[in-house]
Amino acid sequence: MEPPTEAPAPDLEQFRDYLRLLARLHLDPRLRGKLDPSGVVQQTLLEAHQARDQLRGRAEAEVLAWLRKALAHNLADEVRRLTAGKRDAVREESLQAALEQSSARLDAWLAAEQSSPSRLAERQEQSVRLAAALARLPDKQRQAVELRHLQGLSLGEVAAEMDTTKTAVVGLLHRGVEKLRGLLNDDDRG
Repeated sequence: MEPPTEAPAPDLEQFRDYLRLLARLHLDPRLRGKLDPSGVVQQTLLEAHQARDQLRGRAEAEVLAWLRKALAHNLADEVRRLTAGKRDAVREESLQAALEQSSARLDAWLAAEQSSPSRLAERQEQSVRLAAALARLPDKQRQAVELRHLQGLSLGEVAAEMDTTKTAVVGLLHRGVEKLRGLLNDDDRG
């Protein structure tokens, strides 16, 4: 009789784009030039790698929840470091809640875009795929799609945030969503 095999540790690298997206969505615009979301994501993945035994055998949804919580703590730590303020538990909890809300918005957007009920069961996996596809868009298209569809800003607010016109935003959104659909469809076929 063979001994039971231990469940493998999750492949954490597959979540990098997802975490980077969440970090971008919740980084205060005033801190964007001072704080690199990629560095915070790298720290989060390092911590997850160090906790891989704790994450071994967990469902993807549990791993993602763990990663979001670690990301929220790391973002809060970086914001505190930059603002040289005292620890503010309310701010940290608020950041975690914002990350959870962003993840829910990401899931809701995917659900709205899907036509098949069988697809709805795969929403968690789709969130990760969507984040990876968003990372492959040109920066301006990615930013427009994130601001409009994931943060829920109006066209005028997106235009102001991107320092461009509403007409330019409409074009970026059209091209970005079309390319995004193509990337996701290619992944489905691949």
